[in-house]
Amino acid sequence: MTTLPLTPASADHGRLHCGYFERGECRSCALIETPYGQQITDKESWCRETLAEAAPRIWLPTFAGGARDFRNRAKLAVGGPARHVTLGILDQEFHGVDLRDCGIQAPAIRAVIPVLADFLDGTGLEPYDVSARRGELKFVHVTAAPSGELMIRFVVRTQHGLDVLRSRKESFFELVPDASVVSVNLLPEHKAVLEGSREEMLRGESLRMNLDRVDLHLRPQSFFQTNTAVAVGLYNQVSEWVDAVEASNLWDLYCGVGGFALYCAGPSRRGTGVEVSEQAIESAKVSAAELGIDARFLVGDATEFAEENLAASTGVERPDCVIVNPPRRGIGARLSAALENSGVEHIVYSSCNPVSLAKDLARMPAYEVAQARIFDMFPHTKHLEVAVLLQRR
Repeated sequence: MTTLPLTPASADHGRLHCGYFERGECRSCALIETPYGQQITDKESWCRETLAEAAPRIWLPTFAGGARDFRNRAKLAVGGPARHVTLGILDQEFHGVDLRDCGIQAPAIRAVIPVLADFLDGTGLEPYDVSARRGELKFVHVTAAPSGELMIRFVVRTQHGLDVLRSRKESFFELVPDASVVSVNLLPEHKAVLEGSREEMLRGESLRMNLDRVDLHLRPQSFFQTNTAVAVGLYNQVSEWVDAVEASNLWDLYCGVGGFALYCAGPSRRGTGVEVSEQAIESAKVSAAELGIDARFLVGDATEFAEENLAASTGVERPDCVIVNPPRRGIGARLSAALENSGVEHIVYSSCNPVSLAKDLARMPAYEVAQARIFDMFPHTKHLEVAVLLQRR
């Protein structure tokens, strides 16, 4: 396959030239033709306007990690005919578009995609035909750690696909020695989702994400930010805020695999993380044990936990700082009300949706936004992460 050359782009200026975009084969990076510096400026303007009523006292400089090689996770749709698979996306007619040279993927992911394609060709398994509702191979998910280790998940339709991949696992391990975690996920239903509920592990249990201060453990269905460098910047910023307010009892709600709680840990600080995903909580416990951190990680709903344990009659020691990192919908009216009436001195809110963040801040008038910072987690798109430090008035 012939592609137009990719040229580097810095974190401050320039464009990432992409042959796929220029030929109209992939438009996922809608802003890729906008100079990167202008992307940052536009995001800053939009985010500040969206949060204008919250009136942050201080806007810290935007954290930008760069315009290429930043994405640590690829969700590759399998297309094409058997023995000539494509790995990338499906077009509007559900034909496979091969994106093995995509410039936003981490180099370790780009390097392994041709190997994955050759391996799948060798299995003879047929890619799933969405229109005909037949075939076997649906997706390959690849996650890369900073060390270069990989987690590779094959998503297939039936037990037959699982059996074929299982029978060839030893040859696959030889082809991809950096794959420390390999699994097969079964998605028998015909619906627009990326994975099913059943997962069979062929190698390993969790991918070690070796960050600058903390090693996190990702299991196949665990969430982690797709931009490692910017995620580290976000973790360090939140840790700096928590240290500055001298928090001694910290809650991390929607904690995922425990990134915020683990980064903010200290000898004189008690930490509690709450997350609905049992897999994520188990991963957080493993990281805490390795680091010797005395922190609790609990499986539960963040809103229900806060409502129950912020009540004066529970006897649970109240936190002096709460971190929330909700999905795009935000924390909502109930959790906002629980925090508003809690007496908690500080809140750190990390949001991937400034619109829902603005709504939640309006529900908590007892707090002012002391500092705010944008993190460009998703270059070449309109999306961003913004974190704010709230202080009770």
